[in-house]
Amino acid sequence: MKHTHSVITVSGVKKVYRMGSNEVFALRGVDLDVAAGEMIAVMGSSGSGKSTLMNILGCLDVPSEGRYVLDGVRVDGMSRNQLADLRNQKLGFVFQGFNLLARTSALDNVELPLLYDRTGQKRDTKALAAQALARVGLGERLDHHPSELSGGQQQRVAIARALVTSPTLLLADEPTGNLDSRMTVEVMALFQELNEQGITILLVTHEPEVAQYAKRIVVVRDGRIVRDHAVADRHDAAADLRALDEEQAKQEQQLEEAA
Repeated sequence: MKHTHSVITVSGVKKVYRMGSNEVFALRGVDLDVAAGEMIAVMGSSGSGKSTLMNILGCLDVPSEGRYVLDGVRVDGMSRNQLADLRNQKLGFVFQGFNLLARTSALDNVELPLLYDRTGQKRDTKALAAQALARVGLGERLDHHPSELSGGQQQRVAIARALVTSPTLLLADEPTGNLDSRMTVEVMALFQELNEQGITILLVTHEPEVAQYAKRIVVVRDGRIVRDHAVADRHDAAADLRALDEEQAKQEQQLEEAA
């Protein structure tokens, strides 16, 4: 058995927000270990603490208490600037609303994170952006603006942007929330493919059918992890896509015959 290192190790993490004299506990002692190459769905109702957990894992927020190690780097106690540098080096983010610049081509949108790179590496940023787009199946759409792309394609551009820095971990927050059912399966097929290539993926979703594409499901309730289990009957998004295509072809044929 090959030994995989932990990309995320969280122990005893608490997050308390002070509202005047009140204390609101968003996280009440979370322990989580994520090995390299996992694909995990984080579920929980609104107010469960899953967004706070994602923000801490994404180095967008810091825990009030507890320990967080990201890919061997101790995160808790870091300054804002240190967190920003760590985000740029280790993390890729994908959001529900795509967050693309409307007046900018797919290529320029994907190139953006490379322009913020402060490590001083001299790189051909355009070529790296083009490679990332090719990787998500949009090698022919480099010059297209978001308005010229479908929702699923826009999310692919956002995924390419998240991948372009070669992150250790991809964090996706409701990545299929704005997509129809077919585009949802398309995006999940891409996530599964990237995961097969070795990218560790953590996605937040409230849709049980989306979570079935992950390898493991973590359920958060009242600031604690209440369930953490492997997905028994994991769905294969590529197979689901083929089934959808066959169904559509069959319907079109029936319509033609009826006409």
